Amino acid sequence: MFAFRQSRDANYALAVQQIADIFSPDLNSMEVQDKEQLKADRKLCTDLFKANFEDTGYHASTDKVEEVATKMIQEYHQKNGKDLIHFKKTMLIEAEKIVDRYLLILLLLVEFSEFAEKDAKQDHSRFVKNLLIQSIKFNKSLETASLRRNLNWTNESDTVRQWFKDIIKADDEYIKYLKSQDQSFASDKAIIDHIVKNLIFKNDVIDKYLEDADLNWDEDRAIIKSLVTKTLKSIPDGSGEFELQELSYNWEDDKTFFQELFEETIKVEEKYEPLIAKKAVNWDVDRIAVTDKIILEMAISEMINFPSIPVKVTINEYIEVAKRYSTPKSKVFINGILDVIADELEASGVIRKSGRGLIDNK
Repeated sequence: MFAFRQSRDANYALAVQQIADIFSPDLNSMEVQDKEQLKADRKLCTDLFKANFEDTGYHASTDKVEEVATKMIQEYHQKNGKDLIHFKKTMLIEAEKIVDRYLLILLLLVEFSEFAEKDAKQDHSRFVKNLLIQSIKFNKSLETASLRRNLNWTNESDTVRQWFKDIIKADDEYIKYLKSQDQSFASDKAIIDHIVKNLIFKNDVIDKYLEDADLNWDEDRAIIKSLVTKTLKSIPDGSGEFELQELSYNWEDDKTFFQELFEETIKVEEKYEPLIAKKAVNWDVDRIAVTDKIILEMAISEMINFPSIPVKVTINEYIEVAKRYSTPKSKVFINGILDVIADELEASGVIRKSGRGLIDNK
């Protein structure tokens, strides 16, 4: 939502700039140009655009100035439409990439064991034969998923080799593990847990690489770590198959929810901004943080369009979103505004809850 708003603002600024370019003197023209008239036309066209840019059906073509304004408004909405489709699609693609990163971390453990096996200077047989490593290496589900998604570390072989040399081999816990006489599954599990939690997810070098490779890494890191650690916990003895973790219990339903929420929030913006402004008595709506506006609109959209979700659940969830993504004062602002808006929309019948949502809101 934030990216879409930013692109829409950019499209607006681009249209205004294009108008300025169209009604600027042509420096390559040999004809005498009326600079004052061009200036007047530029101002009139810009004013027409700014006054009517929200009107998707705007059309005026009685003269060049109005034709240009009409064209810029049409192009503005065409670009916004394309951006809307792009961001809605990208939203799902980026979410599904979380699974790719999760699988790559599992594959990275296997890569480390393979470099350990090739190391002629040190005996890493304990790590190479690690029961969890073996279970991951020969897991059919992981093999199938990685092949289908074309996931591997082949092109980063030198990088992974350096990580193994500088980070894994040099780690005190790893060195103790190699020397330990404890051959138990618990010992094997403990070192893999350590490598995942303290080396892969905490080492600055690896973290920087993963962040550079994925703009959402900082946001998704905790989710990916959770998926990996849950997978390790699910391996009972290192000898059998284990199930890969799912991104959610029902991803298809979640995708539908994401798309609907995205689309409906776009509709909420224009319709309910006056209501937000009215309820934000001591706040200038134009000065409210963009993130707060989006949070409010998403919450209103969810309360209106998803009858099975209790109003209280929606408000609490978006307060948590505000805590994470907005200003320190935002949670109080979001809570107060949503409370009064929810009451008004429920009283007017705009918000209608059913089933569990109705019960939970009593």
